[in-house]
Amino acid sequence: MKNVLIFTAALGVLVSASAGAMAQDKLKVAVGQRGVYENSISELGQNAGFFKKHGLELEVLYTQGSGETQQAVISGSVDIGIGVGTHGLMGAFSKGAPVRAIGATMTGAYEFWYVKADSPIKSFKDAAGKTVAYSTSGSSTQMMVNAMQKQFDVKVRPTATGSPTSTFTQVMSNQIDVGWSAPPLAYAPVLDGRTRILVPGKDITAFRSQTIRMIAANAGDLEKRRDVYGRYLAAYRDTIEWMYSDPSSLDAYAKWAEISREMAEKVRNEFLPKANLDPGRMSGLDEMMEDAVSFKFLAAKLTKEQFATLFQKPDVKK
Repeated sequence: MKNVLIFTAALGVLVSASAGAMAQDKLKVAVGQRGVYENSISELGQNAGFFKKHGLELEVLYTQGSGETQQAVISGSVDIGIGVGTHGLMGAFSKGAPVRAIGATMTGAYEFWYVKADSPIKSFKDAAGKTVAYSTSGSSTQMMVNAMQKQFDVKVRPTATGSPTSTFTQVMSNQIDVGWSAPPLAYAPVLDGRTRILVPGKDITAFRSQTIRMIAANAGDLEKRRDVYGRYLAAYRDTIEWMYSDPSSLDAYAKWAEISREMAEKVRNEFLPKANLDPGRMSGLDEMMEDAVSFKFLAAKLTKEQFATLFQKPDVKK
């Protein structure tokens, strides 16, 4: 009888563990630009067990930019979009798209615009009338090109070129005059002298303290599963803490991005202050809304009610 009781208790533990494993809630996550540190959080966090700890299983998909990511969220083919441009998100919402901003992925800018080393373009003003790259329509890189035109008082030919990899090919083959990228992507050619940075993102004054990219959620699924999204944000925060405190996280990122550990550390420490990745930091949104109107993403500023509906933060449960 004692053995039967022990076996029964053990079986109960196994059944409970199995039920716990089956209880993992699933989220489909679309992420732009694989390889960028900012965009590694979902996959690295899942590999390190942080999302499982919060009862989540992620399916991570990659896109060429936030325009594609946003469309995937709107269509419902994914639940969450990472790195969606704030202007584009505002514009889509104003037209009735079922999207919500539940957190931030980046405040400030660290991307860079570059030319071939032998290019006659020495400053952004020299790019007047030239082709200047951004990723996809509605992306944060598109709004940065718009901002640079305004800041430097020059008209260029903004051109969608897709990913940093495809953009680099177009620059080096003289199809595009000014390329864009985000470290570590297309950064090695800068270091070895094949290309030259024209405008670093930190020099785009409009975005130094503005949240330029968001975590977007499909409105319908968010309404049904708010607790799941709250747990996603909790795991997202836990992952960021690990990425800035545990040296092993740099090895994980280097392996994921297929770069050296030295480059991984350089990218994190020189380009991405931890505070800029805080998902709870949504700053400069009023100013961004004014720019969204100026750059034709919005026909008019959002009302207070619209603003409160678009920017939501699900309860974060530990």
